[in-house]
Amino acid sequence: MATEVCAEMVANVVTIVVEIGAQVAASDTLLILESMKMEIPVLAENGGTVAEIRVTEGDVVQEGDVLVVLA
Repeated sequence: MATEVCAEMVANVVTIVVEIGAQVAASDTLLILESMKMEIPVLAENGGTVAEIRVTEGDVVQEGDVLVVLA
């Protein structure tokens, strides 16, 4: 079952830490967002394999946008 990791606020994608196919554990950092001059790490809620990365560095994301899909 796939798990979608979504943005919790409007932000800029600063750094993508993972690659497609990477194995991640719960609480691993997937990417870093920036909002109001604060860096916000986006963490995996569950372990799994990175199946999709739906953003690129420099993108502006809205609350609820899917950032990463874990399989």
